Amino acid sequence: MARGVPVKSADELALSRRAAQLAAEVLHMIEPHVVPGVSTEELDRICHDHIVNVQGAVPANVGYLGYPKTILTSVNQVVCHGIPSHDKILKKGDIVNIDVAVIKDGWYGDTSRMYFVGPPSLLARRLVETTYEALCAGIRQVRPGATLGDVGHAIQTVAQRERFSVVREYCGHGIGQVYHDVPNVLHYGQRGTGLTLEAGMVFTIEPMLNAGGRETRELADGWTVVTKDRSLSAQWEHMVAVTPDGYEVLTVWPGGTGSYAPI
Repeated sequence: MARGVPVKSADELALSRRAAQLAAEVLHMIEPHVVPGVSTEELDRICHDHIVNVQGAVPANVGYLGYPKTILTSVNQVVCHGIPSHDKILKKGDIVNIDVAVIKDGWYGDTSRMYFVGPPSLLARRLVETTYEALCAGIRQVRPGATLGDVGHAIQTVAQRERFSVVREYCGHGIGQVYHDVPNVLHYGQRGTGLTLEAGMVFTIEPMLNAGGRETRELADGWTVVTKDRSLSAQWEHMVAVTPDGYEVLTVWPGGTGSYAPI
């Protein structure tokens, strides 16, 4: 255990992987429902019912620090933590991040991805695709002996290449039998700095990139975070395990990566 960061056994990793795969399966299940005219509340209901009735799992977000819903739905300029609502109706051209976490046999799975609601603008598509590329670049740095600074630097480099900004107030995190555990995984940084990775560590990498400035503000509901300049924002999240020779993405998409590059 380095700096208090848990190192999981093979059996523990199997339990973590199972929870992660269930979370990924929710995002696969909900994709056909993300269409113009649907409310984010309806998407939340579908995900809740699937987690409870089909997966036999627990929606981890319900009641977490007082959060009222199963998923987080962050649309357009919402950076993260958007609360599903009957009043929020998706429309053509929107981009939306859906973030879901489940508990299975005491272990947490946590993942998020972006969806296009009909054809996006050129800027929206470039932002979403660049954020995914940044996620992949960060994940590919993961191996024993690498540092979290290597991960953050790789993400930041991709973002800056496209003149997008990296949100700094929110980060990835360790995960297992604790939802948000150590270490904090920053999405910016310098190579060779920060925690040195060891096989058996499990954490999320979940970069948030903005089309404008990196500054954010929290709305009066105490959850929803938006870009201060109202520019578009995108986020992707995977759970990753450090393996003896590299990494394993635990939240692999059941249907494959489609038009997105495999990691």
